[in-house]
Amino acid sequence: MQKYQTFHRHPKSPQPPAPAGTCDSQFHVFGPADKYPIRPGAVYCTPEATIEAALNLHRTLGIKRGVIVQSSAYGMDFRILYDALAIAGPNYQACVVIDDSVSDKELQKLHDAGVRGARFNFWKVLNLVPTPEQFKRSIARIEELGWYAKLHMPVDEMIEMQELFHPLKLNVVMDHFGRPEFDRGVGHPSIRFITDLLKKGNWWMMLSNGDRWSVKGKPWDDAVEFAKTYIDAAPDRMIWGSDWPHPLVPVEEPAKDDGELMELVYRYADNEAIRQKILVSNPAKLFGYKD
Repeated sequence: MQKYQTFHRHPKSPQPPAPAGTCDSQFHVFGPADKYPIRPGAVYCTPEATIEAALNLHRTLGIKRGVIVQSSAYGMDFRILYDALAIAGPNYQACVVIDDSVSDKELQKLHDAGVRGARFNFWKVLNLVPTPEQFKRSIARIEELGWYAKLHMPVDEMIEMQELFHPLKLNVVMDHFGRPEFDRGVGHPSIRFITDLLKKGNWWMMLSNGDRWSVKGKPWDDAVEFAKTYIDAAPDRMIWGSDWPHPLVPVEEPAKDDGELMELVYRYADNEAIRQKILVSNPAKLFGYKD
């Protein structure tokens, strides 16, 4: 299995500090491997990145709220998630992958532990793609619990499958900018498709991995342009996630400095009010935190 880069051991503290109540709306935890083995068929395993290391990063960034997203590497083995939530405490909740194999009893256990969302990995690389019927059944189950759905897939595939998504009434989060092709520009029909979804009222955007989608490179001006396009469409439904520890970064690339990446998020916002929405107010509304 290919080896991947680990997380930055000494990230900078962002300037200015993160606003009080900032929420990291997506990060992952991994390992130790002897305690939490990855699932058969997993396409990757990132270097060890424990909940303790994640909380240490959050202290550096000035973050006290977060959402642990179950990695596809663990599938529906939730042991690492339960343990991480217990350590992180009440300011942290989670988002998981589910399918028909997850019993109603387990689903309720997840809810009681602090899970409030289900992630659907339609990105074929991860080898966890649900069928349309599986997706519909899972949506019906999580709606009863008041959860949101997260869609992890390239925008072109979302367009191909749009008839499956248009009827959704629950809150839906598009992962990682909707995985667009930045070299197409913000005027491309795929971006208009995304902005139209954002205007429906129940669709949200995770402004994460803008640096990774950038074709211009540092300082990632194209990511700023795309983010502003989405913000203009739905400023009250933009959220941000670090995606720490940044899975699938080739080992030959430098580790990502999360303080630097938070400062990139600051550039997405034209003013303090928008920054407050993205980092504090919007995630508080979606996840049920008190501002």
